[in-house]
Amino acid sequence: MAHAQVRDVPRTIDAPARAPQPFPPPAPAVGPWPSSTPPTFLDVLHHRYCGRLLIASVTGRLSLGMVPVALILAAQAEGRSLASASLLAALYGIAPALGLPLLGRLADLRGLLLPCYLGAALVASALVTLVVAGTAHLPLAVGCVALAGAGCPPLEGALRSLWPCVLPDDAHVRTAYTLDSSTQQIVYATGPALAIAIATWLSPAAALALAATATVAGSFAFATTPPARTWHAAPRHRERLGVLRPPAMRPVLLSLVFLGATVGALDVTAIAVAERQDASWLAGALPAAFSAAGLLGGVLFARFQPTTAPRPRHLMLLGAAYTACWLPLLAPLPAPAVLLLTLLPGALFVPLLTVASLTVTALTPPGTSTEAVGWMSSAIRLGLAGGTALAGPLSGHFTVPLIAAAGCALLLSARTAPAPAPAATPV
Repeated sequence: MAHAQVRDVPRTIDAPARAPQPFPPPAPAVGPWPSSTPPTFLDVLHHRYCGRLLIASVTGRLSLGMVPVALILAAQAEGRSLASASLLAALYGIAPALGLPLLGRLADLRGLLLPCYLGAALVASALVTLVVAGTAHLPLAVGCVALAGAGCPPLEGALRSLWPCVLPDDAHVRTAYTLDSSTQQIVYATGPALAIAIATWLSPAAALALAATATVAGSFAFATTPPARTWHAAPRHRERLGVLRPPAMRPVLLSLVFLGATVGALDVTAIAVAERQDASWLAGALPAAFSAAGLLGGVLFARFQPTTAPRPRHLMLLGAAYTACWLPLLAPLPAPAVLLLTLLPGALFVPLLTVASLTVTALTPPGTSTEAVGWMSSAIRLGLAGGTALAGPLSGHFTVPLIAAAGCALLLSARTAPAPAPAATPV
């Protein structure tokens, strides 16, 4: 059956716009859902292609959680210091911030197939080279690490561009965004644990090889779905700024840098608190508790979300609440209390990220939906690196995530309502 082209269309802050549907036509889009119960994660996954797209996207992104740990273990196994091994991991963490917007723009211009296949090929070739050559030759290792990070396929942006094409209405799309934000916790919680397990059982090189395999398999499974094969972005305006053109977009993206910094600082803070409390278990338990609370917060947010699309005040309230949740952690508390209180900001992280994602979607100019998510990912990854870098010199106190959360809330409060987007040029 021939499929019509699917194009993203301008959105407003009140609701993501609907795109033409090439797969069998779902029910007409409506604003609020017809019943008093919002769609659940299972409701989203029951729709055709949604489960495969989500699983393939998470599988293809699993390397983002696996590679940093595998790199450190591989470099240490070859005799390098922890400092130089950490620099390689940091380089891998920052490189996608450069590559994702570029591959996202390529997706908006040429469709999803080329950037997915190209990114998977770049990542696989770079990681396989590291498996064979190791880190003994530092310039080669640096080049491979940078290429593996910058070449990450834009699967997150592609998935969010496809949600309106495979779901029947805006209520399901909003729940899908929450589901997608929640599954990111799986990538960054499961990825490191899987890398450590494979490195311990086999070798760090095997963990890097598995990361390459996951990227190729996930990208191929994603790109071969009918929605991905037929999707094309709407015509875009020929401007240099592109995604950054709307003035309200810039403070939202900058707020995501601060939001990422809270998580980056938490990893270092957990180690410092574990040393101060003489409780080594806390170093791994704090990030794990934060991620688990994020998953639970995503489920609850999907269940009790408003019946209309999030508005600017929702974003500001979530930012303020997220900041307030870090305040109790400044008090001198025993280790179990610290662990329990970390659940509070963790539970709000996914709802805040979801509403911020919907806001970026609403502000996105026509023809730039995948690139916009690339910029979001870049902002968060830069924040992760910055939070990690700042938390060390400041002795790993909870002051760093608190200040970062406050910066995020202030930027969200300063965001002005977007101007109406120009009408899309019909094709």
